[in-house]
Amino acid sequence: MSPSRPETFILGVDPGSHQTGWGLIGVSGNHLRSVEHGLIRLPVKESLSARLLQLHEELTVVIERLQPDEVAVEEVYVARNAKSALILGHARGVILLACARSGVTPAEYPANTIKQAVLGQGGAAATKERVAFMVRSILGLAEVPEPADITDALACAICHAHRREMPR
Repeated sequence: MSPSRPETFILGVDPGSHQTGWGLIGVSGNHLRSVEHGLIRLPVKESLSARLLQLHEELTVVIERLQPDEVAVEEVYVARNAKSALILGHARGVILLACARSGVTPAEYPANTIKQAVLGQGGAAATKERVAFMVRSILGLAEVPEPADITDALACAICHAHRREMPR
């Protein structure tokens, strides 16, 4: 009989400039469970710099409180609007900084890789609804976490759990 592996805690983060979802999962062998999740809401009427400061402060509190072993962050996709993509890039930079200052180097995954890990397929067939259903199913949740930013963060953590031991 082999000894059981200790549980590893993975924090998934779905970056946003108005709200950022996060979700912590526990991984023990092939078993995944949801530990806690939440949303960092940023004031829409504040300046970008004020929102980024708040994002950094609140995510740092989450990381320090939860003490994840690993962190996974969704990469920026090229949006139709270049300005939106640039602002999202600023939010990701703040998230990466919060991780680095907390001593955790995050893994980064493109959205299509996350969908592939959760659904077995990416692209147009990988709708938000299907991802949410599979996140609920994989983690054994009674209902889908709302809003979608939280589900996306949990999906990112699930992706990392599946891919973290694969060579990059």
